Amino acid sequence: MAQALKLILASLLFFSNVAHCDLSPTLIADMAKILTDNYCSPEKLSGMEEAIDAASSNTEILSISDPASLASVLTDGVKQTIFDSRVQVTYEPGFVPVKPPAMPDIPPEQLAEMIKGTVKAEVLDGNIGYLKIQHIIGEEMAQKVGPVLLEYIWDKILPTSAMILDFRSAVTGELSGIPYIVSYYTDPEPLIHIDSVYDRTSDVTIELWSMPTLLGKRYGTSKPLIILTSKNTLGIAEDVAYCLQNLKRATIVGENTAGGSIKINKIKVGDTDFYVTVPVAKSINPITGKSWEVNGVAPDIEVAAEDALDAAIAIIKLRAAGLVQAAATLVADNYAFPSIGDDVAEKLGAVAASGEYNLISTKEELEAKLSADLLKLSGDKCLKATSNIPALPPKNPTPEMFIELIKVSFHTDVFENNIGYLRFDMFGDFEHVATIIVEHVWNKVVDTDALIIDLRNNVGGSTSSIAGFCSYFFDGDKQIVLDHVYDRPSNTSRDLLTLTQLTGRRYGSKKSMIVLTSGATAGAAEEFVFIMKRLGRAMLIGETTHGGCHPPETFSVGESDIFLSIPISHSDTCPLMPIFLANNKLFSWAWYGSQIILQISYLEGWHVVKMLS
Repeated sequence: MAQALKLILASLLFFSNVAHCDLSPTLIADMAKILTDNYCSPEKLSGMEEAIDAASSNTEILSISDPASLASVLTDGVKQTIFDSRVQVTYEPGFVPVKPPAMPDIPPEQLAEMIKGTVKAEVLDGNIGYLKIQHIIGEEMAQKVGPVLLEYIWDKILPTSAMILDFRSAVTGELSGIPYIVSYYTDPEPLIHIDSVYDRTSDVTIELWSMPTLLGKRYGTSKPLIILTSKNTLGIAEDVAYCLQNLKRATIVGENTAGGSIKINKIKVGDTDFYVTVPVAKSINPITGKSWEVNGVAPDIEVAAEDALDAAIAIIKLRAAGLVQAAATLVADNYAFPSIGDDVAEKLGAVAASGEYNLISTKEELEAKLSADLLKLSGDKCLKATSNIPALPPKNPTPEMFIELIKVSFHTDVFENNIGYLRFDMFGDFEHVATIIVEHVWNKVVDTDALIIDLRNNVGGSTSSIAGFCSYFFDGDKQIVLDHVYDRPSNTSRDLLTLTQLTGRRYGSKKSMIVLTSGATAGAAEEFVFIMKRLGRAMLIGETTHGGCHPPETFSVGESDIFLSIPISHSDTCPLMPIFLANNKLFSWAWYGSQIILQISYLEGWHVVKMLS
């Protein structure tokens, strides 16, 4: 501190070489003492006594001819010393401190007009309350004008489903107004420690707590609250915004605030016309242990002040309880398991009502929370928020293009002992290309004595081909019920049956069949695996499957651009366990029913080396 003030003295000496005037020789010492006795953070003033002595013994620094220039130099020096832009030295001949006038006794009608002229309240589209405040009144004033405030302001916006407090032009306020206004957005119990204010002049710290009783009804804690700020938002309004932000009750949208003070005094320097404006009290938030002063309140969503209202409205539309409730209704009406859907919908509505969605600020945050809540409440990873990716327009590929695509999509081989191998990684609607698949894929393995179907990388796809694909592994003399599928929107069930007519030859029900699975095997592939296992038609080897679902449907949530992926049908499919697995390798020998013995090894993938009957 002393070193910094010496730098100030050096700059003053520069002015003293320009012109001279006679000023009080104790000016610097008096100004420094004002800071020493009144500045709200005395820990920043270490070394002040030495600086005062140095200043008092240097007569040349008081030789600047222009008092306003001297005040400006002193201001810059102090700011550079304690890094506090709020401290100012001014030269103001004839300055008369202004005291706030006492509240006059005026008729209620005139009082109402006065309040309506300083506080703007309206209900915006979407039932959003908007309250613009330029001065935060204290508790005493609020008690006097309370009935008028309730009638003309508060009762007008109380029934809204969300609120915007506009502090962009709020530059004044009273300390007692902090707990008063914060309490309207908290619950009566338990009481909350809102702020601590240290007053240097009295050396007393005052704790501000939420109020158990208020005039009128509270807005409560469950409805969204957004505070608009600008670079001009100052003082008490900054404190209210900071308190509500750190209580996780409000989202700040706009610009970084001014970084003012909870209390500033303008103190006359001795018998001169110089004054020192100094912050004499400071706020320490009990949650952060820090203050908003000097640096200001950082917004949660930073936008230009003139765009803050539009941004706030967009955020509220994302958070609207009606939006989450719309998602809950979609689940209740369409989820494949009705009882689970009803339960999830009820609990999701309760989560929304609790206010957990009140701090959502972006579409991405809403989608992430919806997905997390739906998974937690249902245990179904297929029930989630999703992007609405439009289907690609249908193409008209040539037969040659189909052939090349099928060659890439399917892999076949015939191992030793005439054991066939078939791998494909997604189910599709194969009916219209069945002839091509039979010619270029199926005919390569249909005459083998046993078949391995590799679905370890099959992620599912359309279930429309399940019945047809299964049918190749059963005889055609009778239809077999493969599965029962329930469709929620139509509330109907249908039997999934083998087909009597197929393109190409059947593999039949007598030859051995193994299906390889992994944790990636999902959706339609799981349906096929389950059917083969349940009917005793195939042995499963590998890992537990993914635990997916029938292809879900995509639903728009309300009128928003948020979408839900909802499974709307289900069968008896469940995650499947492999039959033989030990230490990540197959047993060398294993029984399938009472007929077949397998000798299997793990070499560059799954290979059946020998199969004996």
